[in-house]
Amino acid sequence: MRLLHISDLHIGKQVNEFPMLDDQRFMLERILDIIRTRKVDALLIAGDIYDRSAPSADAVACVDWFLSAVAKTGVACIAVPGNHDSAERVAYASDLLAENGVHLAPVYNGEIAHIGLEDEHGPVVFWLFPFLKPAIVRPFFPNEEIATYTDALRLVVDSCPLDSTMRNVALTHQFVTYGGTQPDRTDSELSLGGVDNVDVGVFDAFDYVAIGHVHRPQRIGRDTARYSGSLLKYSASEVDHPKSAPLVTLGEKGSVDIELIPLEPLHDMRRIRGPLADLVSDETVAELSQSDRENYLHVVLTDAFPPIDALSTLRSVYQNVMSISYDNAHSESDAAHDAEEEENALERLSPIELFARFYESQNGKPLTQNQNKLAVNALENNEENR
Repeated sequence: MRLLHISDLHIGKQVNEFPMLDDQRFMLERILDIIRTRKVDALLIAGDIYDRSAPSADAVACVDWFLSAVAKTGVACIAVPGNHDSAERVAYASDLLAENGVHLAPVYNGEIAHIGLEDEHGPVVFWLFPFLKPAIVRPFFPNEEIATYTDALRLVVDSCPLDSTMRNVALTHQFVTYGGTQPDRTDSELSLGGVDNVDVGVFDAFDYVAIGHVHRPQRIGRDTARYSGSLLKYSASEVDHPKSAPLVTLGEKGSVDIELIPLEPLHDMRRIRGPLADLVSDETVAELSQSDRENYLHVVLTDAFPPIDALSTLRSVYQNVMSISYDNAHSESDAAHDAEEEENALERLSPIELFARFYESQNGKPLTQNQNKLAVNALENNEENR
């Protein structure tokens, strides 16, 4: 059985105020091409289908088009929500979609949904783990101590009625780590001091673990537990990370082969550097291809002093300049000063203020008044119990 593993679509995302929907649709067309040409049996989407819990109408229309296109190929599509998604919205009309081969994880209710497919070697069971936090899991295990994300996911996995003689595949969207080793991350993912780590050993019973959340493609602990990475580069920290999608071939029990299929974007994201005059000189411009002009660029200027109207000058040659930074003695001094100021500012914040900042960065919206009260009470109770 051939499985194509993707994640972190972030449909509807903007990067430096550049809408990415055309680039995302282009990449989804590429995924459809792979499905058709590589005889894929199932498409696995490991979370962060959307960039926001309340996606735009255009983002919803794009996902609707894509899932419909996958269904028309006759290939099964199996998906779970990530931390950027609304589990309720992703699960909408899931029964109807399942009739057309599109299987979406339901909102967690104490049980993990599973889907069975068959090939010449027998059944393959896919287990759909939506993004979970300890607070979501605790009500279903009132007699268990759940202090960490690993505790929570271990209990959830242990509650699954796995048949170890069959081939089992997990779809999950968590910050999965290996022992004390964290995956290679980018600026696109946030983690609260590592408290949201889930040790990959939790998933030892599965023949393949399709993981989402970290944007850089990589194995974690073993070859058969992998982050597929995002479909596109979504931050300057990803410019040196080529994108790919694992094509996983399951043979008989214990036989797993993985091929990484490169994903070439409509517009690459790159970093260029040098003095402004050199970057826009006639000699440089003459050597640029059309794609060079249209790539998303993060520009590092090395001029001794910031040039006047640098952005307009650059965009007269490179139409998609996303950001400009400076690398010289003056900028290094300013950066050191800014970093010191930021560190001092964070030290002055109270625990609830730090939590509020983290919550807003993760969810794209501030705490409500009631949520703030609950957080304050939880922190106070924690202090009392020490």
